Amino acid sequence: MKADVITLQAENAGSVELTDAIFALEPRADILHRMVSYQLAKRQAGTHKTKGRSEITATGKKFVKQKGSGGARHGDRKAPQFRGGGKAFGPVVRSHAIDLPKKVRALALKLALSSKAATSDLIILEDAKIPEAKTKAVKEVFAKLGLTSVLIIDGAELDQNFALAARNVHGVDVLPVQGINVYDILRRDKLVLTKAALESLEARFK
Repeated sequence: MKADVITLQAENAGSVELTDAIFALEPRADILHRMVSYQLAKRQAGTHKTKGRSEITATGKKFVKQKGSGGARHGDRKAPQFRGGGKAFGPVVRSHAIDLPKKVRALALKLALSSKAATSDLIILEDAKIPEAKTKAVKEVFAKLGLTSVLIIDGAELDQNFALAARNVHGVDVLPVQGINVYDILRRDKLVLTKAALESLEARFK
């Protein structure tokens, strides 16, 4: 399938041929859901922690007689029902990551790219370079292109002027091609690929 290439000034810069094996797959919501769940679970810190009764510093002496007190039988103050006692079944430090085969992750990325292409939310850009790191200039560019919620994927090296200017704009993410991921593609309305990013993706999935 063919796609038009535009410049940052919204001018036509020819066209490119998109690989059907990457940009023309049938949508699979189940694969995309699995991939997003995988990404969000993997990035959780998992550092939440509470102390159990074995970790509380308190006396272990039996503080009330076994019988005759008129109350329940207790062995020490570290039990969960007491103020200052250990937490019963509290969270512990652990990894929240889940397994997902490498082939499924690769397929999910192709499906995310295909979904943007199918809904005409994929834009191919000649390049993402500006002479000065001015946010005002980048905002004017986005207004001209009609972009409000967008993920911009450039080549292996970002143009620092463009990246610095764009990071101040709400709803805009700029990533190098090695950072492309399903979650960021789906959370933005539009996906912009530079020609350098497109070449890298096609080489990656060849």
